[in-house]
Amino acid sequence: MYDVGIVGCGVIGNRLAESFAEHERTNVWGACDLVESKVEAFAEEYDCETFTDYLDLVDQCAIDVVYVGVPPANHHEIVSYALEADTHVICEKPIAEDAERGQELVELAADSDQVTAINLPFRYTSGFVEMRERIDSGEIGDPKRVELKFRFPQWPRDWQDVDWLAGREQGGPLREVGTHFLFGVQEIFGPIERVSAEVAYSGPDKYEDSIVGYFEVEAIYGTIDLVTDHDEQEENSITVLGSDSQLSLRKWYELVEGSGDDERVVHDTRESTTLALVDEFVSSLDGGEGDLVTFEEANRVQRVVDAIFDSEGVERPLEG
Repeated sequence: MYDVGIVGCGVIGNRLAESFAEHERTNVWGACDLVESKVEAFAEEYDCETFTDYLDLVDQCAIDVVYVGVPPANHHEIVSYALEADTHVICEKPIAEDAERGQELVELAADSDQVTAINLPFRYTSGFVEMRERIDSGEIGDPKRVELKFRFPQWPRDWQDVDWLAGREQGGPLREVGTHFLFGVQEIFGPIERVSAEVAYSGPDKYEDSIVGYFEVEAIYGTIDLVTDHDEQEENSITVLGSDSQLSLRKWYELVEGSGDDERVVHDTRESTTLALVDEFVSSLDGGEGDLVTFEEANRVQRVVDAIFDSEGVERPLEG
């Protein structure tokens, strides 16, 4: 049995805790949050020890694994401390507030004997996996375009009750949501090679409310179209147009083939990706080859995010 410490008792922290509690090989031993009432409510749910300082949690001899579910600017401090304490780490995406800090974590993980992973759930989303496999097998013909579309009636969304998501330094919809889909592009096609984008912001030091841009990967052009604060329903989608057909992943799990009147849903099963992550992590802890998203893979996405923000309409090349 592996004992787990949860750092950050928000929505995603609770989601991971549910999976750790459900898995037969893991146990939620302790939790930490700066807000005492939040961690106390968490402890009532999972019958675990409570802390308001992550140092005290990580220093507990009982802890085998730390899940880091706090704002991105705090990832480096907590992850590095946990690795120095010889504790295994699952870190929430994005890996850090920018790729420079992310690269430091990549190097720390490489120098450590501990198991590390980033929570990027498309790796385990069956609808996305089927999309990738269909494209790889040539079912849609030659890929011609990739389209990423994001629509948010408001940002942050009404269930996201944290101020940092509205800030430009570490929040905003591209980091919070776009990271998943840029990871998805690279899962299918490999490293994005260049980007160009125009980004507009909702106010000084505030989140981006518009992105129009393109990227290139494997000689295929892709587009990014993001808008917030409007009167449409929320939408997050990736569409790959091929010479014979097209596939779209919508609602995070629903796979659709074709378009318009010829559109048909080919996959609409939603499973627990966090439970799959925990299962793969346990496999690695046991000495197996768990299928985990590495820090390097996550930081490759962060480099794309940084390049989009830095572009100002100028093409930005990226390293592979």
